[in-house]
Amino acid sequence: MARPRRRSAQIRRIPETKELYGGWCRGGYEIKLVDVPAWRLVALVPVPVPSRLTRPHSVVRAMQNEPQPLGLAKPVQGRALRLIQALITATGNAGHSSAAGQTGCAPPPHRRRRASPHFTITAQGQTVEFLVLQEQDRTEHVATEKELAEAKKNSWIRIPRFDYTPSERLRFVLRGGQPHRASEWSDTPARSLEDQLAEITQEVTLRGEASERKRLDEIEAARQKRVRWEAAMEEARVQYAEAYRFRHFEAQETAWRQAIRLTEYVIAVRTRVETMPPGQARTQAEAWIGWATARVERLDPLNTPPQLPDIPEPRADDLRPFLGHWSPYGP
Repeated sequence: MARPRRRSAQIRRIPETKELYGGWCRGGYEIKLVDVPAWRLVALVPVPVPSRLTRPHSVVRAMQNEPQPLGLAKPVQGRALRLIQALITATGNAGHSSAAGQTGCAPPPHRRRRASPHFTITAQGQTVEFLVLQEQDRTEHVATEKELAEAKKNSWIRIPRFDYTPSERLRFVLRGGQPHRASEWSDTPARSLEDQLAEITQEVTLRGEASERKRLDEIEAARQKRVRWEAAMEEARVQYAEAYRFRHFEAQETAWRQAIRLTEYVIAVRTRVETMPPGQARTQAEAWIGWATARVERLDPLNTPPQLPDIPEPRADDLRPFLGHWSPYGP
């Protein structure tokens, strides 16, 4: 009996700001001591629910104008509207805005989680959709004589196992953004929705803050990506300039070798022309030698002082070979 008491003592020594987290890992099951999120340590202020709708919000007023607000049964309509009024007021005090959705219908049972929202609340650009649902009580179905006779007569007829009747319990379903506490709140024997409105209000704020952090992170990531792209473009321009200078250098070496070959040829021609008798043919040959000599002198790069070439402005395709995975048109 001593061991269980020691374990209890160990559990009590866990700080209030810490909690145990367990999960499967490659080596087996791992238990870690992690920080409790700061938002879970915040003391929430209860949200007051009005006893009467004396000055309803425009969203609530739109629901009141419907023959059957939110598709709810009459016994729970008034309470649902007062809960929505309290929630919209609390989130409005936090700086959030709200808008009406499809205020006059209840989603079919098979689309309870995917139907159009009854209203929305937007926090820091993040829209959170709300569905207000009426819970159903399930009881065992007692088959009637007529059902038994029809099932016996027709093989495709199935007698339902349960009967469902609307209850006075309500459920709020939230969609949109990053969930923190939960995505659904409902009446329970231990807690009514009135007692959970502060959590729902905080949830809307948390989703808005998470959306804003994500937006800022995306902006920062895009900025850093552009910085890396600009650095890659600058390095590509440096490499392009160096490659251009080297191609110019190779072209000079090629021109120099060509000038040597042509000079040797001109010398050989001059030697031959010197043996020719005076006349028109020799005169024309000497004229050609003068032209060829001047042409070779212009071709030979050694006849001018060496200098770095002017680098032309590169086009996008000129930089592409030096950019790796980057595009020359943008990050």
